[in-house]
Amino acid sequence: MIVNENSAKSRRAFLKKAFAGVAVSAAGAAGLSAQDKPKTVYQSSTDDERLAQSRRMHDALPDRYKDKFRITKLETFKVERRFLFLKIHTDHGIVGLGEPITEGRADTCAAAVKEIAPYLIGKDPRRVIHHWQAIYRHAFYRGGPILTSALSGIEQALWDIKGKALGVPVYELLGGPTRHRIRTYAHARDPESVRNAKKEGFTTFKTGVRNKLGGSIIANNKQIAEAVDYFAELREIVGDDCDIGIDFHGAITPQNAKLLIKELEPFNPWFIEEPIQCQDVGGMAEIARGTHLPIATGERIFTKWGFRDILEQRAATILQPDLCHAGGIFEGRLIAGMAEAYYASIAPHNPLGPISLACGLQLAASIPNFLCQEQVTLGEGYITEPFKVVEGHIPLPTKPGLGIELDEAQLEDKLGHDWRNPETYNESDGSVVDW
Repeated sequence: MIVNENSAKSRRAFLKKAFAGVAVSAAGAAGLSAQDKPKTVYQSSTDDERLAQSRRMHDALPDRYKDKFRITKLETFKVERRFLFLKIHTDHGIVGLGEPITEGRADTCAAAVKEIAPYLIGKDPRRVIHHWQAIYRHAFYRGGPILTSALSGIEQALWDIKGKALGVPVYELLGGPTRHRIRTYAHARDPESVRNAKKEGFTTFKTGVRNKLGGSIIANNKQIAEAVDYFAELREIVGDDCDIGIDFHGAITPQNAKLLIKELEPFNPWFIEEPIQCQDVGGMAEIARGTHLPIATGERIFTKWGFRDILEQRAATILQPDLCHAGGIFEGRLIAGMAEAYYASIAPHNPLGPISLACGLQLAASIPNFLCQEQVTLGEGYITEPFKVVEGHIPLPTKPGLGIELDEAQLEDKLGHDWRNPETYNESDGSVVDW
């Protein structure tokens, strides 16, 4: 095809003029002069503009958030049933609450908090992530149940302080709510407890394995049948319109876990929790591939690094980080983000006190892949306004920080405890078994 050079030049000139007109019209329509046009992404603000913007942001903060803010004291105290509560005091009069406990090791965790205290005293409590990194990484020997539990409780209290200082719930600092109420489940310890919990409004439950198969390495038919019949009875009471999971508690051998899961499948448990010891991630992944039932785990896993292997090996589709052990609220948020990428859900573990529950609710409120929240107490006798279950859900908390305050008067007769882990033995020969 032959193109006339003059006509090509004319077309180019016409298009250039047309596009120039469009640009001028667009700028005119927007009412922008040359100096009013927005800066391109390649231009940077001047120092004066940045300073002015910083001042505007600073002026918008509550007055007490603009001043210097310092931690003055860390205080721990044991509380029945088996809890350890933490108060972090500040020079602004704001007190943050946390629950830095490893079950059965309250005194050890309290000592760990005491050892960490010199780092925190005098520092600004609002630098939550910075302090988490310093406490975790400067320890050299990182993680473990004691140190990570101590760090978890401290982190919870720092978020509580920050939320109270800003006048917002913690979930607002994590991106805002993703739901208006939070589903929670009750423990099905026996048929009567299930019936009572249903009357209270619970629609989800969790039970354990009847007699843990006697601690046998390979259970006999009678032991398997008793465990299955017990779950079947609870399943019938719960009904098809409610959910019930079963916790093997990592106390069942891999051989027995496979046998029991196969027999439980017709009753469709909501999930199988810790079918074997959580350290055997490969073994758990093998079990997960052998059943259509969802596998849950996580209560004895610490930090995002611990959960990485579980996700990568597809060992579970329900993760249960305990916010008093796994690293705190924000670490739970990071774990939830990792789980979302693997299409896994989050069901925060919580066999502890009302501070732990409050933390779980803040996390549950802020993540898209939340499943259900565990609880053993709604806070009666511990906090001034106990949580309430309505149609199987706890309404979204709205008060600043963790949204709770301790009921000091009612706590007086609950101070102190000497709770120890149960000591369990094989019924046939007296050898040690997991509890």
